[in-house]
Amino acid sequence: MPKILIVEDNEMNRDMLSRRLERRGFTVVMAVDGGEGVAMARSEMPDLVLMDMSLPVMNGWEATQAIRADVSTAHLPVIALTAHSMPGDREKAMEAGCNDYDTKPVDLPRLLGKMAAFGVEPPA
Repeated sequence: MPKILIVEDNEMNRDMLSRRLERRGFTVVMAVDGGEGVAMARSEMPDLVLMDMSLPVMNGWEATQAIRADVSTAHLPVIALTAHSMPGDREKAMEAGCNDYDTKPVDLPRLLGKMAAFGVEPPA
């Protein structure tokens, strides 16, 4: 089963998204801050990372840059998943190393489509 790392500090967002992904057959692991997200990207080697940008300890931009800087995790697809939807926010996420960008609240069909673009789909 494809493994998704959700890096999200808001417990309600984390729980809602993880349940929705698990129902579709994904394995989900979670981190509550950017530092933990970087560490879990290394230890869990997920198929894809869903990265909130406004995080404690290390924000999502810094965490994505750290994931990109590590040869063991540099290949991981990272989708910025954030409430930041002002002009320039998408570009800022992409400059930090995110492969794609999506806004909250999560539109699950749209998010699943973005995940599928990286070959990360629920099991048949």
